[in-house]
Amino acid sequence: MRKIKKLRAAIAAMVGMATAVVLSVLFVSTATAAQASLVEVKNFGANPTNLKMYEYVPAKVTAHPGILVALHYCGGSGPAFYSRTKFASLADEYGFIVIYPSVTRTSLDCWNASTPGALTHYGWSDPVGVVSMVRYVEAQHNADPNRVYVTGASSGAMETNVMLADYPDVFKAGAAFMGVPFGCFATTNGTLWNSDCSQGWVTKTPQQWGDLVRAAYPGYNGPRPRMQLWHGTADSILNYHNFGEEIKQWTNVLGVNSWPTRTTTPISNWTHTVYTDHSGNVQVDAYSIAGAGHTLPDPNLWMEAIAIHFFGLDHR
Repeated sequence: MRKIKKLRAAIAAMVGMATAVVLSVLFVSTATAAQASLVEVKNFGANPTNLKMYEYVPAKVTAHPGILVALHYCGGSGPAFYSRTKFASLADEYGFIVIYPSVTRTSLDCWNASTPGALTHYGWSDPVGVVSMVRYVEAQHNADPNRVYVTGASSGAMETNVMLADYPDVFKAGAAFMGVPFGCFATTNGTLWNSDCSQGWVTKTPQQWGDLVRAAYPGYNGPRPRMQLWHGTADSILNYHNFGEEIKQWTNVLGVNSWPTRTTTPISNWTHTVYTDHSGNVQVDAYSIAGAGHTLPDPNLWMEAIAIHFFGLDHR
């Protein structure tokens, strides 16, 4: 407990009391930590691209838990993302369930954010398998279908954009660490890599970006999921230009102004911009990290906790 108090004091000194209140969700109680394990689930439903499913169910899961889908980077896996991020520790604290899917194909095990099958509602690609995992957890653990969220890093961030576009009826919000806009990685030859997009050479108007999202699920008129975005200015894998294009896309989709409602500097090299609706509700939440490369989320800063707070999963 003394160590936790010291950590809180250090963060308060570093970022100021206002941000420290938000970051108070970082500190996981020693009573619940490390009491559960990652478990592989098989036969979870439709799975056209042979994804693997791993779930993390805390020892003290809530009676009607929320669900977080956590999507790995290229060359990673569900278990690797479980080990390298703090989402499971936060699940221990707050009682939600985490799904860690794994891509099993070759070519670095990247998610499909490129082909028509991946960019369409019920398009019979990776998103179908991910949604099957969500439905499985809802049925097996009495999980709350109104508290389903998705996050990911790099390729997983690209797929986070895909999941929100393809399945706005399933996900309530997403948090994309170092991604690109939905549709930016689209290809016509079946490959999963788009160099023009990765190098930041693709620019569209907010309306054009928004139209790509709306075309993923024609006829859908329900509410759209909120989006949190993270990107480092020195990213050499997925160019920082994509961060601004994502903001243009999701502010258009969510019907809010692409000029930020407010801008703050919670940490010296962070720029935090928020984009709210007419009622003051944050629809797009964006963090630009000066000098950071393709390294997010930073394991030392518990950025995952800020994403959990954005989702509203930081309470039982």
